[in-house]
Amino acid sequence: MKTLKKSGFFVYLLILPFLAGNWSCAAKKNYQEEKIVHQENKIIPKAILEEATIALSHYPELKDVEIEFRYKSNIKNAFMQAQPKFSNLFKGKKNRGYYVFMSSKFLIEDEEFSMTDVPSEVLIGWLGHELGHIKDYTDKSALGLVIFGTRYIASEKFIKKAERTADTNAINQGMGNYIFATKDFILNHSGLSDSYKKRKARLYLSPQEILVMVNGLDEELAAELDEELVELEEEPEEGES
Repeated sequence: MKTLKKSGFFVYLLILPFLAGNWSCAAKKNYQEEKIVHQENKIIPKAILEEATIALSHYPELKDVEIEFRYKSNIKNAFMQAQPKFSNLFKGKKNRGYYVFMSSKFLIEDEEFSMTDVPSEVLIGWLGHELGHIKDYTDKSALGLVIFGTRYIASEKFIKKAERTADTNAINQGMGNYIFATKDFILNHSGLSDSYKKRKARLYLSPQEILVMVNGLDEELAAELDEELVELEEEPEEGES
């Protein structure tokens, strides 16, 4: 009996990152909308089919990866989030599926922001960023993803590393102009709160950094950005020895 209790507690610890914070898997489809099956394994709401198809075209390595784009009502302080499907998390990398959760509308500090306010190129960039996360996830084991989720919840330093990695992945896939449009929209949109903008500026690549990477204006600075990511990966988190 004690062994069963310990096993159950261990399983709970494993799934905790998927039940808390931005990694919640308790998604509810509040928006009944026609969905399109693309590439046989991508499920996309019809309203964003064009933008999602363009974003996916920049990630040919994800062609055989199951991805469902789904509306979700309770994404905290975010417009989108990518995460693995818990139902097939432990079935091996090749059999793993992923969600890209999206808010049709969301609140930031009691201010409502709608998908209808987002230009097409900005939406493509947002989706491309989330696919950058999925590209990162596909290289990780199930345990690696659980550890990733736990650290993402616990450490802002780790969030910065993860978000800048997703931006970098998208830029390396040829989506730099879209990523730039997304960052510019977030930082200069008057309807978003200053605290939200500051958080995005602190954790994500800046428009200036994106331009450097896209245009190759300063190879030395681009190398410094890569070194920063490496340092974030190598630096131990608080409490680690």
